[in-house]
Amino acid sequence: MDIETDGRFGNKRMHTRLGLGSGGGPSSTNGRVCNFWREGRCNRSPCPFLHSELPEAAAPPKRPSGPGGNVWRNPNAGGRGGGRGHSRWGRGPGGASAAVTHRPPDRPCKYFLAGTCNYGDRCRYPHSYCISDSITMLTLLKGHDKVWNMQTSAEMNLTGPTGQVYALAVASELLFAATQDGRILAWRFSAATNCFEPAASLDGHKLAVVSLIVGGMRLYSASMDKTIRVWDLATLQCVQTLSDHTDVVMSLLCWDQFLLSCSLDQTIKVWAATESGNLEVTYTHKEEQGALALSGMPDAQSKPVLLCSLNDNTVRLYDLPSFSDRGRIFSKQEIRAIQMGPGGLFFTGDGTGELKVWQWVDGAQT
Repeated sequence: MDIETDGRFGNKRMHTRLGLGSGGGPSSTNGRVCNFWREGRCNRSPCPFLHSELPEAAAPPKRPSGPGGNVWRNPNAGGRGGGRGHSRWGRGPGGASAAVTHRPPDRPCKYFLAGTCNYGDRCRYPHSYCISDSITMLTLLKGHDKVWNMQTSAEMNLTGPTGQVYALAVASELLFAATQDGRILAWRFSAATNCFEPAASLDGHKLAVVSLIVGGMRLYSASMDKTIRVWDLATLQCVQTLSDHTDVVMSLLCWDQFLLSCSLDQTIKVWAATESGNLEVTYTHKEEQGALALSGMPDAQSKPVLLCSLNDNTVRLYDLPSFSDRGRIFSKQEIRAIQMGPGGLFFTGDGTGELKVWQWVDGAQT
């Protein structure tokens, strides 16, 4: 410690010299680590910043996963359906409390994600597109810009939609397209003309339809009008309208006997059929961000995992039915497409046009 006397005022001032790697404590004015020291080129003496890394904060204790029993329970027992007839999901340990938060302790270097980090291996933040023990990125694919007939290499075009087409689905020898004007258009392939011919128009949504999914003999459509419509594939008639979301319903997923939906209202909802055959919400999972896209697949141990992209440029991975955290995928822009592939592969596509290939890791966390 040095003590200096200021002749003008007769005051004494003291400062602590923090040598290279001294591990000294923070000064009274700040507790930050010197960036120049990290780069090995600090020549200030004394330096007002620490020349040692701060100790890592202890991870918060994990909250209990809620009551046992492999069920999704309706959090509003007094609401529609009265909480009766809890629907069950698959096998394994039971469900989780809706109050559980999912905050993995780290995130990748934001400069690495932007392609501008100069620290390389010396960077204190991970240079990785994911924080998870369960998956690894295999490669990055670029260059695809059309949809083709993969057998004949002929380009295929569909006529009829007005504005953008947001989603496609195939069922009952029909190709369905979700359109910007709120219609769902259907085409049937004609062998005689070797092209698709208009077959039907499913009307009912008031705003653009942004997602389609087929399950059993039902077509489910999600719209910017905040509703989900259920269509009978035999009659192409709407048999139910679901209105529990309070913002745009962005994506749908059919898994087992459940329908899952996500929305910009920051929720993922799980729907199950009642005795009457109608769908009702049996569980609601809260997110801190608006949810954009859903997908799901078994992991390396054949356990069901849900993938949900959010509008903070991440994808969250959740065990089902507990919704316990399995990690996060990070991207430069919003990830709007998640597609399952063969052999445990899956793909994510973001607004930059990058398509990343991922694979489950053997021996992933349980």
